Amino acid sequence: MGSVGAAREIPSGWLFRWQGARAGVTSRRCVKRNGDAPESKMSDANPEHTRVLIIGSGPAGYTAAIYASRAQLDPIMIGGMAFGGQLMLTTDVENYPGFPEGVSGPEMMELFRKQAERFGTQFLFEDVTEVDFSERPFKVWTADRAFTADAVLISTGASAKWLGIDSEQRLINNGVSACATCDGAFFRDKAMAVVGGGDTAIEEALFLTRFASKVTVIHRRDELRASKIMGERARAHELIDFAWNSQVKEVLGDEFVTGVRLVDSQTGEQRDLDIDALFVAIGHQPNTGLFTGKLDLDDAGYIRVEAGTTRTSVEGIFACGDVSDPVYRQAITAAGTGCMAAIESERWLAEQGIE
Repeated sequence: MGSVGAAREIPSGWLFRWQGARAGVTSRRCVKRNGDAPESKMSDANPEHTRVLIIGSGPAGYTAAIYASRAQLDPIMIGGMAFGGQLMLTTDVENYPGFPEGVSGPEMMELFRKQAERFGTQFLFEDVTEVDFSERPFKVWTADRAFTADAVLISTGASAKWLGIDSEQRLINNGVSACATCDGAFFRDKAMAVVGGGDTAIEEALFLTRFASKVTVIHRRDELRASKIMGERARAHELIDFAWNSQVKEVLGDEFVTGVRLVDSQTGEQRDLDIDALFVAIGHQPNTGLFTGKLDLDDAGYIRVEAGTTRTSVEGIFACGDVSDPVYRQAITAAGTGCMAAIESERWLAEQGIE
């Protein structure tokens, strides 16, 4: 959703929170599983009630909040300790309409939040620890509060899967990315690499050939997991090369990526590959652990929604953004489904006689 270009000044009020997100605070979101007890569950006797409760933030949640609050539904957003989603881990965003000079991810999320706040959204930067969607009104808990809601909008997003090495995390936004669509153009005429062997990795590699001088696909096996047609396209492309039976041991570079150190998974031999950008395409993990057994999820863990809507398997529960989108995962599409979720919830509430 963002980019890995030159660092942009981040608003001072957000610096600590942004650094906290980079340090791994995002892992706190939705860590509870079905059946786990919340850390400090309040009594159900005096929960706070709202017509619309939004779980999660980011472009989808904030857009839903803007629409719901303008409809005078007085929404409460429980945005999480790692509020703002993946855009809090980006520097420049250049592919979101309305920002011709680009904008930092944290700055964009600050603007989204202020707009929702202007219309009356109440924000809580806490993590949801438990939900009960078995009856209406729905019940939601944080460590210190309890809520009931007539409708719930879920926008907890999805997190990119990383290689899990220190040098990778250190160079995120400085040449390491999980989104070629977002960041490929920043490395025009540069050598790039993609880690992965599935359709997503090959799609990323093919996309990057629009900008790169060369793209190397790094795969730990000696054959791709991608579909046959995708593999054939990649092999036939003059700008794509393959590093078979290879794993990234280290991302090289002090301030920016200068290469990767690869280790052969069969021989143990190491070699360095000179590149300017590394794109990790080994999958995403939807933040849906909280909803396991509560909503219908697909095989990858994304929330299933009715085609063309944000309606989930439970009437009155709506899902928007990356938590229900394994395909696009862009800020603009997330915001669009946030709008859809708010409008659909407003209409559903009206049908229930809840104005």
